[in-house]
Amino acid sequence: MGTGRTYKRKPLTRPRKTGYELRRKQNVHKKRLIALGVSEEAIRTMTQKDIRELLKRPGKITASKAG
Repeated sequence: MGTGRTYKRKPLTRPRKTGYELRRKQNVHKKRLIALGVSEEAIRTMTQKDIRELLKRPGKITASKAG
């Protein structure tokens, strides 16, 4: 049983998110943080990387980060 062409082909790059998809995802992340108790003022000062880091472990969001 040989390995067909299917197993040799690999996509060279993954498709990137469009601007709309990226903004939608970022807005969902912000809404999740607000629901967890983080103030909107704190979210405005954060970068997207900071927001993603907080959402990795939502149980560790404390009052000090919320506000």
